[in-house]
Amino acid sequence: MYWEDLAWLSFVVALRAEELGARRPEGVHLEIVSLDFPLTDYRPEVAGLAMDGWLRAEFDLPDIAIACSYAGGADPYAFAWAGAEPPLRSPRS
Repeated sequence: MYWEDLAWLSFVVALRAEELGARRPEGVHLEIVSLDFPLTDYRPEVAGLAMDGWLRAEFDLPDIAIACSYAGGADPYAFAWAGAEPPLRSPRS
């Protein structure tokens, strides 16, 4: 797994840690088996978005404004991380 993907996965799990702890006080074990994605226009932030979507579905977590929007232009993707400071800065920023 690419280190940036792991950083984004971990970041989103950390954002959701309090909610996960409340729902599963005994703890949660996450095992990422693979990340499969097309290389065209791939951004490692997408790993974080995928993790948030999975955590929301698996643990019935509320939407906390982790999102991506498309605006076009040189850096067409705008990511929102529920007001948190992202762990990495995209080289496109």
